[in-house]
Amino acid sequence: MSKLEWTIKLIIIVVGSVVAAYGITLALYAGFGGATLAVLWQGISKTFHVSIGTASMIVAIVMIVFAFFYDRSQIHIGTILYQIVYSFCVDLFANAHVYSMHIWVNALIMLLGIVLFAIGTGFYAAASLGRGSYEALTFSLAEKNNWQVKIVRMVLDVVMVVTGVMLGGKFGICTIVTILISGPVIQFTAAKTKKLICVACGNDRSDI
Repeated sequence: MSKLEWTIKLIIIVVGSVVAAYGITLALYAGFGGATLAVLWQGISKTFHVSIGTASMIVAIVMIVFAFFYDRSQIHIGTILYQIVYSFCVDLFANAHVYSMHIWVNALIMLLGIVLFAIGTGFYAAASLGRGSYEALTFSLAEKNNWQVKIVRMVLDVVMVVTGVMLGGKFGICTIVTILISGPVIQFTAAKTKKLICVACGNDRSDI
């Protein structure tokens, strides 16, 4: 991989981390519950009196450490860089949002947040420099045990949400909408971003 390609991919990871963090906090504080992991973050935050960003970092570290020892091929520099920038920005943006007294306006803000979160995640995924902490956990379990990824992810989602709710996190419409919307947006964004990386690097391949 050339120096230019490395530089472009690292920039994309940072930009994606910032956009994803802004989106998830925008959605999280709109009052409709949180996305899958955000429910767990809320629970940890309330139970142990730490910030949402700190809670997200704690969860990520546990997942990354597990994946490192279970299947370290899932971990790369992008895994670490993304999580550091993402968790820092979650706290940075936590109190930066302005919401309305009208529930429908807040619902639109929530949708915007979910879309931005998915776009940012798509940027990061396109760099192909390691999986995110949650994805690393999912794929390490699936690939090492020959389990279907979708089944592993569904089980993990249930575990994360149930644990989060037990700790005081809020399950709501946001949780469901995130599951329905984020996948397609992430896939579309990642595909388009990969093509842009190829063009920028003077490479006509899309699977760099």
